[in-house]
Amino acid sequence: MSKDTIRYYEKIALLPRADWKDNGHRIYRQEDINTIRLISCMKKTGMPLEEIRPFLAVTAGTDPAEYPELVELLKSHRENIINQTSSLQQVVDFIDMKLEEGRYSQDCSDGVSEKLRGEPKSKLVSPVEMSYFSVSAKTRKHRLS
Repeated sequence: MSKDTIRYYEKIALLPRADWKDNGHRIYRQEDINTIRLISCMKKTGMPLEEIRPFLAVTAGTDPAEYPELVELLKSHRENIINQTSSLQQVVDFIDMKLEEGRYSQDCSDGVSEKLRGEPKSKLVSPVEMSYFSVSAKTRKHRLS
C-alpha cells in the first residue's frame, strides 16, 4: 500500500493519525499495521471504504452474532463477488472459444454489418455465445441470420 493511500486513510479517519519521530518519520503501532492489512484485504474484494469502516470498530475475537448487520453486509458482498466471478467465467469461456475457433480478429459481430450491406449471412452460434445476446437462448434457435 502506498504512503499516499495511508495518508488518505488517516485524513478520512479510517486509520488513526500516526505518531511522529524526531526525524519526521511516522510511527505505526502493530494495531495500526493490522488495521492497514484489514483495509487492504477488504479493498481487494471491491468493498467501498465506507462499508469497511464499521468492520474496523470490531475487535479481533468478537462473536459475529453480536454484529448481525455486519454479517449481512459480508454475506451480500460475498454474493456480489460470486456473481462477478460467474460473469468473468463467461468472459473467459467466450475468449477460450474464440481462441479455439482461431477467429479472434474482428469477429465479434452479430451479423449487423452484413445486414447493412444487404448480404444476410447465417452463422452458427454456440450456447456460450448465445449468453451474450439479449435474446434468451431458450426463445431462439442456435442459428442467427
